[in-house]
Amino acid sequence: MREKLWRTWRRLWRMRRLREPYRTLLSEDDGVLVSIDCETSSLKVKEAELLSIAAVRIEGQRLCARDAFYTLIKPQQAPDRRNIRVHGLRPCDFGQGLPLAQALQEFLRFIRGRTLLGYYLQYDLAVLNKFLRPVLGTALPNYGLEVSGFYYDWRFADYPGACIDLRWETMIRNLQLPQLPRHDALNDALTAAMMHLALQSRGYGTRASTALGSRGAKDCGQKQGGGNGF
Repeated sequence: MREKLWRTWRRLWRMRRLREPYRTLLSEDDGVLVSIDCETSSLKVKEAELLSIAAVRIEGQRLCARDAFYTLIKPQQAPDRRNIRVHGLRPCDFGQGLPLAQALQEFLRFIRGRTLLGYYLQYDLAVLNKFLRPVLGTALPNYGLEVSGFYYDWRFADYPGACIDLRWETMIRNLQLPQLPRHDALNDALTAAMMHLALQSRGYGTRASTALGSRGAKDCGQKQGGGNGF
């Protein structure tokens, strides 16, 4: 209850600080969930540049993949070799990318005031808010759902006291989901959405649950999730 009140107060506080037209835009919530993912140049928020953003709507039990949002973003600096190996995005790939300001505007129009869902969502929101604060006047006011938190609750119910493995690949395997190529923002947003629907069918991941779950990837130091376990 206390956490719910805190989230509600934080949303209201941020809504009051929003500049127009964003206050009107981000107040629109039709009950649809939006699964998001960002690919960045670094796992350190202060150093990270946005390379791509993806968002997929979840309407009830339906995943709206056909009208998903996805864009590459022209980085200020060309990705180094390590980033190219991870994301597979070469400097020439960003020729079709959008300027950061335009990409963020289109992203905001897609998500509106809807609840956001993701894997290690706190990291993605931290990077997005780094660039959005100067535009909005505050951080995004949207509620957030951490899919690994719901996964943790599901596995912990079967294995109380166990160390729960929150790695991406483990979650996909135990939820019996298709393995899409990783480090692609659209594929990762789609997979997080499928995880949510699979957990919801098992009785976890409803809006009545805790917003970030009991625990989740937010408790791990890296976006890969936890260590060995169930």
